[in-house]
Amino acid sequence: MTHNTFWYVGLSVLFLILLAFVLYKQRNMLTIFQFLVLVEIAYLIEAVIYIFLGSYLYHPNIIKYNSYYDSHLGAITSNLIAVPVAATIISTFQLNWVWMIAATILLAGIEWLFVKLQIYTLHWWRIEYTVIGLLIYFPLSKIIYRRMLYSLNGFLHSVFLYLCIAPISGTLHFLPIMFFSNRVYRPGWYLNQSYDTSAFAVVYYIGISIIIVFLVKRFWINKWIKTVLTVMITLIVTYSLKKGRILFSTVWWDSWYYILFPILLLIIAEAFSKRLYNSRFTE
Repeated sequence: MTHNTFWYVGLSVLFLILLAFVLYKQRNMLTIFQFLVLVEIAYLIEAVIYIFLGSYLYHPNIIKYNSYYDSHLGAITSNLIAVPVAATIISTFQLNWVWMIAATILLAGIEWLFVKLQIYTLHWWRIEYTVIGLLIYFPLSKIIYRRMLYSLNGFLHSVFLYLCIAPISGTLHFLPIMFFSNRVYRPGWYLNQSYDTSAFAVVYYIGISIIIVFLVKRFWINKWIKTVLTVMITLIVTYSLKKGRILFSTVWWDSWYYILFPILLLIIAEAFSKRLYNSRFTE
């Protein structure tokens, strides 16, 4: 384990232990939903400032062959683990401003330390922006938690359902690309192939997540028909992207994986939808 890897793995393990503690104490689906929602909000923010605008780069030094995909692993430590876990703790236990300020100082301090250790590089981003962002993100997490205590319906149900399944979709989409380079996207947005692939992957996973939510919300359609529609849509998208020379598969299983994993996502979304629509977590 390299010096860089030690710090990223250590930070991830620490916050995963904290998440496990919260899940053990709460023992309800609301905590899981809350965590997923906060992950997706972090993912969306990161997509804009990190992937599309190139705000900074992480250096966990785990993926040796591609420094940009290696940076994505560092982003996972931050946006899948550390920041959402801190917000989940604050919102689940409805901690006050003292705790929010303390958590902000802690995370900003970690960011400063990683810069000093030269395992994290800032471009146009500043630590002050992180502080401002967290002081908005943490209070927002408390508002979200209080709203999710009660059943959701209509447009709000769709929004929260998307926020619950999209981080699963995004993570399942990105991980194989990062570790196996199983596909390349070439929409022509960036000269660097890895940047181009990552940017289009964001659009792809968001689009698939929205389609899944749309299908789940069609309550009158049989589940098997929804499954068939999901497969047909992903088949058409895959064929169209390949025909348009935007998508290039580098391994035999690539197309199968991205056609079939949305079925799992559909099953998860159906289960999540029922809990969000019918359950009152206060009971």
